[in-house]
Amino acid sequence: MSIPTHVAIIMDGNGRWAAQRGWPRIKGHKAGVQAVERILEAASDAGIGHLSLYAFSTENWKRPALEVGALMALLRMYLRMFVSKLAQKGIRFHHLGSLEGMPAGIREDIRRLEAATASHTGMTFHLAVNYGSRLELVQAARRCVADGLKADQVDEGALAARLWTAGVPDVDLLIRTSGEHRISNFLLWQSAYAEFHMTDCLWPDFGPVQLREALEDYAQRERRFGGL
Repeated sequence: MSIPTHVAIIMDGNGRWAAQRGWPRIKGHKAGVQAVERILEAASDAGIGHLSLYAFSTENWKRPALEVGALMALLRMYLRMFVSKLAQKGIRFHHLGSLEGMPAGIREDIRRLEAATASHTGMTFHLAVNYGSRLELVQAARRCVADGLKADQVDEGALAARLWTAGVPDVDLLIRTSGEHRISNFLLWQSAYAEFHMTDCLWPDFGPVQLREALEDYAQRERRFGGL
């Protein structure tokens, strides 16, 4: 079976999963982190080279302050826990997004985890926190200007080299859970020729079986990249 090099997942449905059980939303987010652990292992075992997970967007700051605070606390706890878990599989950690505006403790935890896993040679785990693709593209354009590029020097390569994903292969397979059919400002540039797999499964219920189904779906696609 053809295995995609880069799989990106929009993890959606934590709140609905909790609501179905009459639980507070934070319990859904905790269950969602457990799903992350399962998928990290399953993706690594499947031979996927890059796994990008959409955890917190630049728009998510609009959510109630209590929920945002709980999410940040949960993120910090698991960033620290991930050190040993990623070491077991030789997974390298990479943050996607802007560090500006994030709590100082989380910024430090992110830098520490990136440094601790920098020498790992297995799958690369890209965690998108405070990420927005439009912001990423705007900042890349500004870097072109700051670097003194002339108009005719600004091409696809120049922009790609200044994205947060510089050096990372484009997305081959984009998965979204919970039955929604939109990409919500996630990896717009990088997903230009990605295959999409939408599933009704809520993220906390997503596991190795559902990942396998997505990979099997991908293997059936004929990718032409605009050609014949």
